[in-house]
Amino acid sequence: MEPISIAMISDFFHPAVGGVENHIYMLSANLIRKGHKVIVITHSHQPDRVGIRWLLPSLKVYYIPFLPIASSATLPNFFTSLPYLRTILLREHIHLIHAHASLSSIGHEGILHSHLMGIRTVFTDHSLFGFDDAASILTNKLMVGTLKNVDAVICVSHTGRENTVLRGELFERNEDDPNVLELRKSVYVIPNSLIAEQFKPSIQPPSDTITIVFLSRLAYRKGIDLLVATAPRICAMFPNVNFVVGGDGPKLIELLQMREKHLLQDRIELVGSVRHKDVLSVLSRGAIYLNTSLTESFGIAILEAACAGLYVVSTRVGGVPEILPEDMISFAKPEEEDIIRAVSEAIKIVQDGKHDPIRAHERIKTFYNWEDVATRTEKVYETVLKSRQMELMERIHRTMDLGPFAGIIYTIILLVDCIFFLFLEWWIPRDSLHYVHHHWDKEVFKELVEEAEEAEKLAGGSSSS
Repeated sequence: MEPISIAMISDFFHPAVGGVENHIYMLSANLIRKGHKVIVITHSHQPDRVGIRWLLPSLKVYYIPFLPIASSATLPNFFTSLPYLRTILLREHIHLIHAHASLSSIGHEGILHSHLMGIRTVFTDHSLFGFDDAASILTNKLMVGTLKNVDAVICVSHTGRENTVLRGELFERNEDDPNVLELRKSVYVIPNSLIAEQFKPSIQPPSDTITIVFLSRLAYRKGIDLLVATAPRICAMFPNVNFVVGGDGPKLIELLQMREKHLLQDRIELVGSVRHKDVLSVLSRGAIYLNTSLTESFGIAILEAACAGLYVVSTRVGGVPEILPEDMISFAKPEEEDIIRAVSEAIKIVQDGKHDPIRAHERIKTFYNWEDVATRTEKVYETVLKSRQMELMERIHRTMDLGPFAGIIYTIILLVDCIFFLFLEWWIPRDSLHYVHHHWDKEVFKELVEEAEEAEKLAGGSSSS
């Protein structure tokens, strides 16, 4: 594939830490290694982190001055981001934008604006959402309006694909019979991944004590209520079992109350928020990893734990059954009694020596790698760039299909966006933009690093003499 210029757009990126942030960074780094130009556009995460920053390996990040309202997400505003995105996308000669996460307002806005400049669009959905609560209804309606005009959609699991197709109404009318709806062909499944070398198992000395590790954001959808209910009972059933719980969130107070109530301070350790670089050190303390999520599109934490050699116990929800072979994981219903059954089964497997951490790590290495993810994503990009681009009238017709109420609102937004774009073309003509003609030269950077290392050696030699 010929090198192209790609803009990753999302509210969720470093210095914030999470699965979406890590996915964007690792995918960008591997696309850069394949010869593509990649930039990231996100909002300012700290008062002093505004403007342009560089991350290795030669990843340029634009932090535009928008403040988040909750959980690193910005307020949907549709139009105020257009001046920023137009300038960045034009001056960087972007061919394709790749937006990430359903809750990322700036990602949705990037898809809305990009068609005005002839830039192709791809969207990756990382989460599962319901259909009956207020937050899901609003998020789904916003996503439907966006995905009506996106060129391709990527999901991280087959379960996530089904969820996204239904939430985003990714159907098209049959050309022969307009009353028949067909699934859009431009919906793909590319799983998440990890760097296996960063999660090498550590050989623990023989011990009768079995430690269960729980690492997650302490929020309702992560099933913390199930952990609160089952942990005391497991401790009572197995005197040789301890817990290490990592993470922070609104449910922390309930874990603290449970530990106090049952006098388990010496058996349930709460280590607080864990930085990504310290995840392995926490996982290495355990033999079993417990996941009690109520909804999960992929579950990268499960994959990291299995790669670190832990036997996994998880609720059978979302895309979790797609991650690991059945002999590396025990499933449970998201119910108290069934979780206790699955944990008991896992304890027996570990005690009997039926789980080999080193072999589990070697198997994970063959299942997942970022280079494969980047290659598959490249093929999606190539398909999108070769496909026919939608005209404005086609976009309007697609948007009107949202319904008599939402369709009219979104169509007005689309038309106002076009008028605002024409105004910007007059007010800030393209000829006045400062275009980027030079990018990070890896060969020059390598030479500078070698020169710096040589100078450091000479300085060290002269000081010693």
